[in-house]
Amino acid sequence: MSISPEELSKFDIDYIQSGLKAKEFSSEELVSAYLQAIENDQTNAFISINEQAIQAARRADREIAAGSANGLTGVPIAVKDIILVKGMPTTAAAHILENYQSNFTATAVARLQEKGMIILGKTNCDEFAMGSSNENSYFGSVLNPHDHTRVPGGSSGGSAAAVAANLAPVALGTDTGGSIRQPASFCGVVGVKPTYGRVSRFGSMAMTSSLDQIGPLAKTVKDAALILKAMSGVDDKDATTSRQPISNYLLSLEHEDPKKLKIGIPKEYFSDKIDAEVKQAIENKIKFLTDQGFEVREVNLPNTEYALAAYYLLMPAEVSSNLARFDGLLYGLSADKNMTLDQWYKQVRSTGFGAEAKRRIMLGTYILSAGYYDAYYKRAQKLRTLIKQDFQKVFKEVDVLLTPATPTTAFKLGEKIDDPLQMYLSDIFTVSANVAGICGLVLPIGQDKNNLPIGMQLLADAFQEEKLFVLGNFIANNH
Repeated sequence: MSISPEELSKFDIDYIQSGLKAKEFSSEELVSAYLQAIENDQTNAFISINEQAIQAARRADREIAAGSANGLTGVPIAVKDIILVKGMPTTAAAHILENYQSNFTATAVARLQEKGMIILGKTNCDEFAMGSSNENSYFGSVLNPHDHTRVPGGSSGGSAAAVAANLAPVALGTDTGGSIRQPASFCGVVGVKPTYGRVSRFGSMAMTSSLDQIGPLAKTVKDAALILKAMSGVDDKDATTSRQPISNYLLSLEHEDPKKLKIGIPKEYFSDKIDAEVKQAIENKIKFLTDQGFEVREVNLPNTEYALAAYYLLMPAEVSSNLARFDGLLYGLSADKNMTLDQWYKQVRSTGFGAEAKRRIMLGTYILSAGYYDAYYKRAQKLRTLIKQDFQKVFKEVDVLLTPATPTTAFKLGEKIDDPLQMYLSDIFTVSANVAGICGLVLPIGQDKNNLPIGMQLLADAFQEEKLFVLGNFIANNH
C-alpha cells in the first residue's frame, strides 16, 4: 500500500506495531513514506538522510515474516545530529564538523538498533547543542511546524519538529538545560529528560558532561516510555551510567493508580515572568487534577531563583573544556598545512565555530581562569548542592512536581537571537532538573490564541521516571 503524508499523523509506535503485525503495510512502505515526507518538508528539520534506511526496512520485513522480530523491529526513528551513528554524518550542526563521518555508534542508538529500529536520518540542532531556539545551526534555522515564522525551540528543535511534522514517529534529542523539554513544549510533543546516569552518553558529543542526557521525543507518553526503557541501563563505556534498576514502564502505565501520587506545586515557578495564557492553562490543569481527587499541595524550592545563574556558570566552563578537542588536527575542518600551530588554531577555530559557541567558549575560559575559578565556578558548584538539597527535601513530601515548561509559547524567529540574556531566560523552568540530576517530562496541554502549543512540565526524583509516565499518561488521556 501507499501511505500518504496525511496518514502519517496517526502513526505512533502502537499503530505501527499493529499494522506491521497485521501486514496492513510493510516497514519498507512506512520508511519510504517518511523519507518522502522528509524530502518535501519545509521546516529544515533534517540535516542528512540515512542512505541505508530502505535496506534496513527490507531486512526488518524479512525478520517480521520469519517471526524473529524484536518488539521495535521496523519502527523508524530520527536522531539528533550530535549523537553518533556509524557510517552517517555527525556534524553537531557546526561548520567545523560539516563533513565528519562517524566510525562508531552511540550506545543509546545501538541499543535501539538491536531492538530493530530503523534510523531515518540526523536532525538539525543548535551548534554543539548550544541554544534555545535552533537558530544557531550552521545548516540554517529549523522552523516550527505549527507556524513557520516561529522557532521550534532548542537545541533539539529538529527532533521535536520532526515528530510534530510527522517526519518521524519518535526521535532522540539531548537535554543539557532543557534542550528536549523546551522544544517539546514549543512543538506540542512529549519530551523526556531522563535522570543523569539513566542513559549512556557514550557516542553523544559532550557539551556539558555533568548535565547532558539523551532522551526521547514522541507523540505519546507511552512511546516515550518504550524508547527510554529500550535504551537505558549501565554501559561499561560510560562510567557515569547507573546500575539503578529500570522499571517496566509499560506495566506501570497499565496497572499503577496515578491518584496515589502526591503532586507538588513549587510557588517559585509561578512568577510574573509567565505569559498569562500559559499560566492559565497550567492552573486549569492543576484544578482538574484536584477535582479528580489528587492530593495537590504547594511546596517551596527556595534556591530555584539562582538555578539559571548557576547553570550559566557551570555550562560554559565545561563547554570550554569539551570543545578544546575540535582543532582540525585529526578530523573536521582543517587549514593550510604550512601554517604555524598558532595560525592553524586561529584559522580553524575562528571560522569553524559560530557566534554562540565562541561566546560560551570564551565565557567558560574566563570562568575557569586563575583568580576567577573560586569566585564563579566553585561558588556555582556549591549552589548546585543547595539546589539538589531543595529537591531532596521536597521529594520527601510529594512524588511529582508540576510546573510550567516555558514562560511563553514559541517566539518569533529572530526575536531574541541578538539578545543572549533574553534567550537564556527561555530555559528558566528547565535548568534546575539538569543541575540537580533529576528527571523531567513535558507534555502538551493546550494551545494559545495563536494556536501554538502550550506545554506543562512534570519533575520527579532521580530514577523515578515511572512516576512521570504514570501521571503524564493520565493527564494526556484525560486531556
